[in-house]
Amino acid sequence: MAAATWDDRYSAPAIALHWLIALLILATVPLGLVMTELALSPTKLRLYSYHKWIGVTVFALACVRLAWRTTHRPPALPPIPAWQAQMSRIVHRALYGLLLAVPLSGWLYSSATGVPTVYLGWWQLPDLVARDKELAAALRLLHKSLNVALATLVLLHVLAALKHQFVDRDRLLVRMWPARKTREVGQ
Repeated sequence: MAAATWDDRYSAPAIALHWLIALLILATVPLGLVMTELALSPTKLRLYSYHKWIGVTVFALACVRLAWRTTHRPPALPPIPAWQAQMSRIVHRALYGLLLAVPLSGWLYSSATGVPTVYLGWWQLPDLVARDKELAAALRLLHKSLNVALATLVLLHVLAALKHQFVDRDRLLVRMWPARKTREVGQ
C-alpha cells in the first residue's frame, strides 16, 4: 500500500495533544498504583499531589482536544471493513469520555475525602462535593473502575493501531505519528 501523505494525517495540534495526553496517562497510572500502596508519609502526599496535577492537566488537555476535534474534521479512514470503522468510532468516543470522567472522578473523590486539590501547589480547585466518608468510598471505587476501563481501551487502541500498521500494512498508525514534514510519512 502507498505511503500515507500529509493529507491523510491528523493536524499537528491533534497529534501533539494525542501524544501529550498519552504520555501523561502513562505517567499517572503507575504513579497512582505506587502511591496507594505507600504508608502515610511526606513522599505519599507528594505523589498524590503529582497524581492530581497530572489528572487536572489531562482533563484540561482533553477539553482542548475535544474542542479541536469538534472544530477540525479528522482525516477519513482508509478502506477498512465497516465493523472496524464502527468500533473505531465507539472506542474513540469512549476514550474521550473516559479522559474527562477519570480525572473528574478523582477530583470528586478528593473533594469527598476533604483533601483539597491544589493544582501545581498554587491554585486550589473548588471542592465539587462536601466531605462525606461514604461518598468518598463510592467515588474511590468509581475512580478505580474508570481507570481500569481507560487502561483496557488504551490497550485495545494501541493493539488495533499496531495490527493496522504491521499486519494489515495499511499505514493507519502514521496518521497520528509525530514526524517531520520534510519527509514522506513512514520513511
